[in-house]
Order: sequence, then structure tokens, then C-alpha cells
Amino acid sequence: MNKKQKNNLLRIIVAAVLLIILSYVQLTGGGRFIAYLIPYLIVGYDILLKAGKGIKNRRAFDECLLMAIATIGAMALAVYEDGDYTEAIAVMLFYQIGEWFQSYAVGRSRRDISALMDIRPDYANREGEDGQLEKVDPDEVEIGSVIVVKPGEKIPLDGVVVEGASTLNTVALTGEAMPRDIKTGDEVLSGCININGLLKIRTTKEFDESTASKILEMVEDASSRKSKSENFIAKFARVYTPIVVYAAIALAVLPPLARMLFMGMSADWGTWIYRALIFLVISCPCALVVSIPLSFFAGIGGASRQGVLVKGANYLETLAEVDTVVFDKTGTLTKGVFQVSAIHTDVLDEKQLLHLAAHVERFSTHPIAESLRTAFGHEADGCNVEQVEEISGQGIRALVNGQIIHVGNDRLMDSIGAKWHECEHDTPGTMIHVAVAGEYAGHIIIADVVKEHAKDAIVALKENGIRQTVMLTGDSMKVADKVAADLQLDTVYSQLLPQDKVCKVEDLLAGKNSGKLAFVGDGINDAPVLSRADVGIAMGAMGSDAAIEAADIVLMDDDPLKISVAQRVARKTLRIVKQNIYFSIGVKVLVMILGALGFANMWAAIFADVGVMVLAVLNAVRAMFINSVK
Repeated sequence: MNKKQKNNLLRIIVAAVLLIILSYVQLTGGGRFIAYLIPYLIVGYDILLKAGKGIKNRRAFDECLLMAIATIGAMALAVYEDGDYTEAIAVMLFYQIGEWFQSYAVGRSRRDISALMDIRPDYANREGEDGQLEKVDPDEVEIGSVIVVKPGEKIPLDGVVVEGASTLNTVALTGEAMPRDIKTGDEVLSGCININGLLKIRTTKEFDESTASKILEMVEDASSRKSKSENFIAKFARVYTPIVVYAAIALAVLPPLARMLFMGMSADWGTWIYRALIFLVISCPCALVVSIPLSFFAGIGGASRQGVLVKGANYLETLAEVDTVVFDKTGTLTKGVFQVSAIHTDVLDEKQLLHLAAHVERFSTHPIAESLRTAFGHEADGCNVEQVEEISGQGIRALVNGQIIHVGNDRLMDSIGAKWHECEHDTPGTMIHVAVAGEYAGHIIIADVVKEHAKDAIVALKENGIRQTVMLTGDSMKVADKVAADLQLDTVYSQLLPQDKVCKVEDLLAGKNSGKLAFVGDGINDAPVLSRADVGIAMGAMGSDAAIEAADIVLMDDDPLKISVAQRVARKTLRIVKQNIYFSIGVKVLVMILGALGFANMWAAIFADVGVMVLAVLNAVRAMFINSVK
């Protein structure tokens, strides 16, 4: 609870205590008015000031003006009739209680988002040429500089660990409670907290382009993107408020005049002014004006707790309407990391074939070469590798223990006359051929690895009511069909160029009669498709900057299962918004009619205004809470 909330709560308590005390004190006349005026001003002075500023700035028609007119009018009636001041003070008191609940709820939901703000680093320990550490502003650190991160400090910039090992707390970035172990050679993201080891990191991005800065920029922009519901409520309040003010004036003036002029009865001004004041209190639109933006704010906060960054309320609203999800393959449903999935040879032992291929690829930086070395795992086994020659677009030739070994694609085999053949086991993936002394020895299948939660993600989306799941990829049909079958996707399109993906999404959008389409991707070539979809969802941990920039929603830990979580948050938020709209308007219309007919008093008006607002705010807070996928 911040200082302002504490002060407001204190004012409410003091005014309530004074009101209780005054109910036991016998006072009359001017002394009674002054005594009751004290708690009224204590609890309501700021509302009166806001109403005055609104009139001065020609923006008078808001809830503050309605509260000011209603309570001042009620106080004036009490003076005129020497009646009860309690109702007027109670209106202001309960209104402030409602405002306090709203402020507390906003603060509660803001904590989850402001936790992201804690990722902003205050400084970086830059290592100088003499080895001395210099504490500098992260903005001053250039790409390629070596920084030192001590235990307990935030990592200030993205980079690669060049020395040391540690455990990182990534909860602010990804929502994951499980710490992540890192070692020399691993990439690290700014905003993570170094738990226990001393790390030296070579920076790969400037501060403005680092992960922490990008996330903070997205969070700051999110509040400016309003949903259709929020825009409707804002327009509704601008039209609705002056209408009810004029209606209240008409209710206070026209019936008494009609009684005098046409019915020959006494005007009974007091009764009708009192009804008009009740009408004003009831009609105050604060339940809608407060609870609808708060619902979306709470939903965005709830999503951020799960490691899902939503860039605006409008995207949350659109996500709730999605019934088609289109996926990129590599880096989205798969890890984008090649692994040896099969070895087939009729000439050598499988281990021997892998041993030769790994040694030939020893000095290559290609991802396939790395996967071969990783699968072999015994690079320093004393073998003599020399005369390594890379043949562009085909593969590598080398002398291993005196034997000429060729490792590469079918074109390399054709060029040396080795009689290769297709994989007889129909194993999908990239086929790496191996020839020994010009004779074909076998092949190794390299395949991308499906993410652990990819299949669960598709199941969860279908449980959410997603009608169609589609995969777009540049991979071969054989590989794409295997992944799609394993993950039980509805449709797959393979061998696509980046522009082909855009065309496919255009076709899918054109064929839709209802619902929205979301595209999920991570690569730089996915940016155009992310922008074209109704909702673009990017992988935030390993995704390209272009993809993250173009996306509307970012999954901070690259887990596709979080898509279903984000959609559950979005749908729950939209349900709460609709509940608050129907409930608030329904109760207000009912009590307004009863008030105009004289069947509702000021206490009913207080419930219709403040009571409904408190209930709507408490309902809105529910959007913050959603079950985790773990």
C-alpha cells in the first residue's frame, strides 16, 4: 500500500468515526451543520476540488461533478428541512471506499507488471584493459565489452558468458520459478539475476537493444493501446454523463411545475429535488469507467505472471476471439537445434561412421557439424585429422588416420562417384552421406528436435476451442508431415519461402467468416506474417528482434504451451468485462427507475453506485489469477 492509499484510508476511517460519534451527540441548528460539515470535507474535499477543476477546464461532466452535485444538494436539503446529514456524508464516504478499493486493485495488478520494471539494471561492472572494474551506466557499454556480474546482481546487457558458471533467476523475464544453470559459452539475457557465481560476459547488444530495455518499452506502450470495450466505455461516459445531469435537472424541475400549473397541487420541491439527487448518485458511471480498464490491466498483469507479455488491451481482447492458430516450425514448435536421429550403414559399425563424420566436421561452424560432434562426444581421442577442405555447397573432405573421408550431401557423393541411396527406413530429416576412400559407407540423419511441450500445447489449444491448427515451414514435405503428424496438427504447408507464408496467411484470413487468426513465430522472416495476422505471437527468449518487435504478444520463455494460458487469461478477462457491463448497467437502470418513482432512497443509490463499483472492481481483480501450465 503506497502513501496516498494510506492517507485516503486514514481519511475514510476518521470520517467514519466522526460520523458514528455525531450520531450519539445531540446538536441543533448551525452547530449541527458545522459538526457534520467536518467529516464531509475530510472525506470529500478532493472530489469537490476535482469537480471545480473540471468545470474550470470545461470538462465538467464526470463522476466527480455528479458526486459533488448530489452530496452538496443533499446537505442543502438537510439544512433546509433540518433533516439528516448522514446520507450526504455516507454517499461521499462510500464513494471514497469504492475509489480506495479501485486504487488498491490497480496497485495489486500493477505489482506483477512493475516486477518487470525491476529488471532495469542500474549499472554495469565494465572490465578495463588493466583488469580493474569500473561501475558505469549500462548505456555506456559498447558491444564486445567484457562486463562482470557478481552474485546477487542483475545482468545489465545481453551477452555470452566467457568465464564462470552460475545459476540465474529468470522469473521476471519468463515467469519460470526454476533457476537456470549457465556456463561458459551460454547466452544470457539482461534482466536475469545472478544467484551464486561470478560471471564474465562479453556483450552482444547495446543497452537500448537488450532484452530488458525491449521488455520495458513494450510494457510502457501497452497501456496506450486500448481495447474496443475500453474505447466504447470512454465514448459512452462522454455522452451518458451530460444526459443524466440534464435528466436529473428535468426530474427536479418538471414534475413540481406540472403539479402547480396543471394539477393545482403544491409543488413539493423538496421531494423531487431529493429524487433528482438520488438519480444523480445512481447514474454515476464509475463502476463501468473504473472496472473495464482495470479488468484488462489485471488480465495483462496476470499474463505477465505466467511469462506472457501482452503489448496492449486490444490484443488481449482479440486473442480471446482467436479460433485459428498458425505456427512456424523451426524455433517455434521445434527447438531449432539439430540432433542425430538415425545412423544407417552396411559397411561400418554405426559408431565408426559417426566417429569419422564427427572428425571430418571437427572445424566446421555449421549447426549440422556441431550436432555430429555433440553426438560423438569423444573428439579428443587421438585420431589424426589433416588436409581438411570444405567444398562449397556440398560438404567437407579430410584425411582421417590416412584415409580420405567425404562427408556431405548427395551432390558431393555424385562428384566423387560414390553410389549413394535414399534412406530405406524413411526416417525424416537432413541426410548426411559418408564415403570412405571414394566408396559409399552410409548416412546419418539429422533432425530438428520437437519442443517438450509442443504436443501438449496443441492439445491445450484444442481444449480451449481452437478449431484449426496450421503449420507453415520451409522444410521438406517429408520432415513437415512427420512433425505435423506427431503433434496432431490439422493442416501443414511445406517448402515455403517467407513471402509464401504471408500468402498462406492471407488465404486463411480470406476464408474466415468469423473468429480471429493468430500466427506464432520466432525468426526474422516471420515478422511480415506476425504483422499481417490478427494477433502475432513471438518467441521472446530466442526469437529475433524483428519478430519480437512485430508481434503483439511475446512468450518470454519460448514455451508454446503458454499460448493456451494467454488465451485463457484473455477469455477470462473478456468474460469479466461483459459481466461488469451487464451487472453495472442492469442494477443502475433498475434503481434509477425506482428512484425516479420514489421507491428508492439515498441508501439504495449508494449501493447502486458505490456498491456496484466495489463488486465490479473485486470481479475485475479475478483476471489476475490463472492456473499455471506447470
